[in-house]
Amino acid sequence: MIENERHVLVVLPHPDDEAFGISGTLATYIQNEVPVTYACLTLGEMGRNLGNPPFANRETLPQIRKKELQASAEAIGIKDLRMLGYHDKTVEFEDEGKLADEIFQLITEFNTSLVISFYPGYAVHPDHDATGRAVVRAVRRFSKEQRPKLYCIAFSNNCEEQLGKPDIIHDVLTAAEQKLGAIRAHQTQTALFYDDMAKRLEAKDPNALKWLQYERFWTYRWND
Repeated sequence: MIENERHVLVVLPHPDDEAFGISGTLATYIQNEVPVTYACLTLGEMGRNLGNPPFANRETLPQIRKKELQASAEAIGIKDLRMLGYHDKTVEFEDEGKLADEIFQLITEFNTSLVISFYPGYAVHPDHDATGRAVVRAVRRFSKEQRPKLYCIAFSNNCEEQLGKPDIIHDVLTAAEQKLGAIRAHQTQTALFYDDMAKRLEAKDPNALKWLQYERFWTYRWND
């Protein structure tokens, strides 16, 4: 059962970050008429993949990934997509306070009740961790009584050892088509993954079916 929310704010650094592990959750919120805003920091312009077979190059990749991001948001049902204009693979070097200011303003603007981002230290990529740190910094500015919930994505090898089992597991089977649509939208990055997953789903692979149906989150462990 996915709880109802006033407003959900998603803050992630790259196009396609939303597709793999949370697109079903976002689509389910939207199905339940919960407003969702997605703030994507970069256009993923330094992504390694250029399509399979390649159809992008270093000059065209930013605009292609922008269109893929818009197509993914449309597949999920997101109508409020914010592109914040940071540069891929440099988020860790940005002024964290400035980024936290932007996130704080968005939370305040929408009276957000739930923020979703990466769990800093447990999200593998430096941009993921830096984004998570800025989100934590922004949410921490609210008093404990006014603080929105913070659901975090974690997938490092030691995340369950350090954080325990996920606090929230969403059944998103009713949004399976939207989830697959979001993955399919990011053709430069996900073509091989999508084709492989489609075959595994058709063959009723239990791990693929589990991936499609369930999405997991950790609530942030506040120490104040």
